[in-house]
Amino acid sequence: MSSDTSEVGRKATQAEPTITVERDGEIAIFRLNRPDRLNAFTLQMGEELRAAFDETDADDSVRAVVLTGTGRAFCAGADLEAGGSTFDASSVVEGNEVPADEGGKLTLRMFASLKPVIAAINGPSAGVGVTMTLPADVRIASEDAKFGFVFAARGLVPEAASSWFLPRLVGLPTALQWTVGAKMVQVDEAHERGLIQQVVPKDKVLETAIAVAREMTANSAPVSAALTRQLLWRMAGAPSPLDAHHADSKAIFYRGQSGDVYEGVMSFLEKRPATYPNKVSEDLPDIF
Repeated sequence: MSSDTSEVGRKATQAEPTITVERDGEIAIFRLNRPDRLNAFTLQMGEELRAAFDETDADDSVRAVVLTGTGRAFCAGADLEAGGSTFDASSVVEGNEVPADEGGKLTLRMFASLKPVIAAINGPSAGVGVTMTLPADVRIASEDAKFGFVFAARGLVPEAASSWFLPRLVGLPTALQWTVGAKMVQVDEAHERGLIQQVVPKDKVLETAIAVAREMTANSAPVSAALTRQLLWRMAGAPSPLDAHHADSKAIFYRGQSGDVYEGVMSFLEKRPATYPNKVSEDLPDIF
């Protein structure tokens, strides 16, 4: 794995970056990098992660993103260094406008990603440390991982648009049980209920996630992968299959004319690997 890192956060702030970005070939790896604070989430971290997703969306050499943590935890949740006022944003309100939830800004950006996202959850996570993983397409967890849906025990409610994401992943009864009960969910239960797709030894989490990312993208046209991800996520909340039909029809129409489809069909007929010519940065049709 490459040891090169990109200090994405310097674009948004002059403070020491809270994440690093590495490359393993065509896979970008985002590491939460505050191990002394168990990678606790800050406003700066959210900004840096959103900027990193902007970069990977624009970089056609990136096929997928893996999100993981540095050290023994994935993310301990929001940094509580400010004490009881940690979540009080009243001082930044202008007029009657309610400020946007920072966790939601991140998960909406992940939701819009043009590249598949795999979460490599390398240890315990809580609060936003859990909810930031919900828009990932796959979640791989270490054997010592656990998931704290502890919002109600802190006087809060689930954030980061998790009231939309979580029931779609684990079902409404499980989502209610975990969140209303402020439950700390052990990894076996998380796996059984569908939050986690695979549990592996701690030292295998990242390599497994990279392998899954590579498996998801190795044979797929990049533009088709981007559209497929968006179709499945967006249609999960559509009121009718008719909405999916309209979106599918546009996607099939525009893709059917593309060089990717010609190459995909001919490579199949000629029994050779495909070399897809279209680029996400240039050739992604607007079907929504």
